[in-house]
Amino acid sequence: MSNDTTIHASNLGGGYTVLLTDGAGHAWTADEPAALGGANAGPTPVHMLLSSLGACTAITLRMYATRKQWPLEGVEVALRINPQGKPAAGSDIERRITLRGTLDAAQRERLLQIADACPVHKILTGEVRIATALGDAAPRP
Repeated sequence: MSNDTTIHASNLGGGYTVLLTDGAGHAWTADEPAALGGANAGPTPVHMLLSSLGACTAITLRMYATRKQWPLEGVEVALRINPQGKPAAGSDIERRITLRGTLDAAQRERLLQIADACPVHKILTGEVRIATALGDAAPRP
């Protein structure tokens, strides 16, 4: 993971829709469902967080299996947050990984271990510090 990529999140209207961009020319949208006052124009921020973990898990497993030349034909990752309801402290993420292909039991077990090595998993399970500061707003014409 590169440390030089800045993600920009911009909400310039009266609703909750947020335009997200990166330095590589990608743009995507986040929003809240209509039932919460949003326009449902994109996934919620929590869904985006889970998507990051799911994508990172699938990519990490594919990279490892390719490097080992294992017969991994596909990876599916299903994620839910707080499936048993909100705990007294913290949050729980349930991650169910389906591996497709003629993998033996040892390969499947190793891939399960490797899933915890994906960079997003490491971020979410490590100590996270967020430094927040106000930016200078240029006057709008």
